[in-house]
Amino acid sequence: MRWLAVLPLALSACVALPEYRDTDVPISSMATFDAAAYAGTWYEIASFPVPFQSGCRNTTAIYTPSGSGTLNVLNACDTDDGPKTIAGTARIDGPGRLEIRLQGVPIAADYWVLWVDTDYRTAVVGTPAGRSGWILNRKPVIPADRLKAARDILAFNGYDISQLQLTTQEAP
Repeated sequence: MRWLAVLPLALSACVALPEYRDTDVPISSMATFDAAAYAGTWYEIASFPVPFQSGCRNTTAIYTPSGSGTLNVLNACDTDDGPKTIAGTARIDGPGRLEIRLQGVPIAADYWVLWVDTDYRTAVVGTPAGRSGWILNRKPVIPADRLKAARDILAFNGYDISQLQLTTQEAP
């Protein structure tokens, strides 16, 4: 299954990744971020291409509260070679800012929640370095208005949304 969102961040120091964001543009995370509301299953709706997620579909991320300001993380996707998963933890590092550590990856990754709609149905996640970004949704299909809002948030934070790619989410 797909190594949603954080594996590219964690390995970015080891491999040269493209930058999808103009880092001269200020980036901000959600000041009112609620980790308990963020917990649960998220479907990847769109992302910026990174080699570690190549060939993935049906990408999900599951966040489970584990106490002491951390969440357990399970990223998964389907590939032609079968399912892939990677587990780790997310430590709250500030409002809307998570530090992700994945099993077998030697470095932590910054993961900023740039926006979540009022009911925590859709989220936009990015990185200050701009090497990755995601649009996540609680269901595998996102309404057009929330997709537009999510794309607008990425653009506002300096992302080149012309490089954003939709993720295949197949019906079970």
